[in-house]
Amino acid sequence: MIEDFDVTSDWHVAAPYDFLRRLRAGSPVFKSEHLGAYVLTRHADVRAAYGDPASFSSEGSLTISRSLTRETREKLGEHGSFLSSFVANVDPPDHTRLRRSVSRAFTPRAVAALEQRFRRLNEDLLDRVAPRGQADFVTELGHEPSIKLTARFIGVPEADEAFVQVHVKDWFQLFLSPQPPERQLELAGSFLDYLDYVDRLVAARAKEPRDDFTSLMTALIGAELTHREVVELISTILLGGNDTVPNQLGNTVLRLLREGVWPVPGALLANASEECMRIDGASLGSFRYAARKIDLHGVSIPAGALVLLSTDSAGHDESVFPDPDRFVIDRPNAAEHLVFGYGIHFCVGAALARLQLRTALEVLGRRLPRLRLVPGQAVAYRRSIVGRGLSSLAVEW
Repeated sequence: MIEDFDVTSDWHVAAPYDFLRRLRAGSPVFKSEHLGAYVLTRHADVRAAYGDPASFSSEGSLTISRSLTRETREKLGEHGSFLSSFVANVDPPDHTRLRRSVSRAFTPRAVAALEQRFRRLNEDLLDRVAPRGQADFVTELGHEPSIKLTARFIGVPEADEAFVQVHVKDWFQLFLSPQPPERQLELAGSFLDYLDYVDRLVAARAKEPRDDFTSLMTALIGAELTHREVVELISTILLGGNDTVPNQLGNTVLRLLREGVWPVPGALLANASEECMRIDGASLGSFRYAARKIDLHGVSIPAGALVLLSTDSAGHDESVFPDPDRFVIDRPNAAEHLVFGYGIHFCVGAALARLQLRTALEVLGRRLPRLRLVPGQAVAYRRSIVGRGLSSLAVEW
């Protein structure tokens, strides 16, 4: 019987649900020796923790570099605390100021304007790939439209998209996935190259502004934002578009094909997307630090302790979602999952992520109505502390 989390094991990402169910029932506040953190597993507790930043602090919570060796930390220097000023990694009042600035780029009108661009990117990709009759969904279908949309949004030139994709993947592995010492040093070098690139992009837009996110944020340097804050904002949004959103699309397509509900009827697209995020979320949770001693369900979490808010477990909480391991395409409360967080830290890009997911499913369903899994393949997920994404997925039509 599984007794603790283990990020080096396949089950940690692929099938943790029996373990999480036992924790919700008997140890809703679980002290994980492997993660070095207390884990909240019930929906009500995870939601309450997101909504209580005074007790569950975000300050430094994304900088999960505890597994880095001393040599790697020395190579990173000041950048070992990367993300220290990202909006999801700070508390008010810094959070309030940063979120206000970023929200200017994510107005409903701005997000809606991206829909046609994203639709066109999906159509163009399928024009090229559809005649082949088969593909790896992860590497050939799921990522490119989101990467290109994010690049246009940020202001990354098309010629630099491949560079950004490779380096974003490297920094995700460095900070959010366990790596051996030699690999850490390689990834640290890649990460420093990436930061240098974003730094140069910000400098270029300061001299010559354009109609993009980088120019919008760069214009606020000195008044509302620091140079470092702008570099970190850009870096993390590039992570979402290059990694998290495409991972969610891959998880979603796998689920829909396995459940035999492809293509999804238009009227059910939005709810099907929410149900897939609930049951197969690309984000498994968020870390926080206890700002004070917290007593919960008979457990005392000491001040300063690391706490994992398990949104993966919350999305399978039977007290909120009856029969939680069953996919219900029209589940009435599917959107009550906590994949995007809650409260002041609700993901600022959630509306754009939802739009991308719905639009991709609509275009794929219309263009590839006979899409199916290639039989006999072993489906595997990347190993990660807080992310769920497929390494490949062979499909045909």
